[in-house]
Amino acid sequence: METSTQTLLFAAELVEENGTYALVVEDVRRGTVQSTPVPKAMVDKLPTFLSALIAKLHPVQPRRRW
Repeated sequence: METSTQTLLFAAELVEENGTYALVVEDVRRGTVQSTPVPKAMVDKLPTFLSALIAKLHPVQPRRRW
């Protein structure tokens, strides 16, 4: 029986402080952290970006007819 294990490579957080936003990404393997400011307009569009990414990576297969 084959066993699968997951390894965390990166961890990302979007944080808000006093009305400003920052994306914080940790490279778990290297032990480094990078942070960059993110405009509120981008934060507001994040659900749309995630949906587009999911659609690109996992396109819906057309259903076959009998």
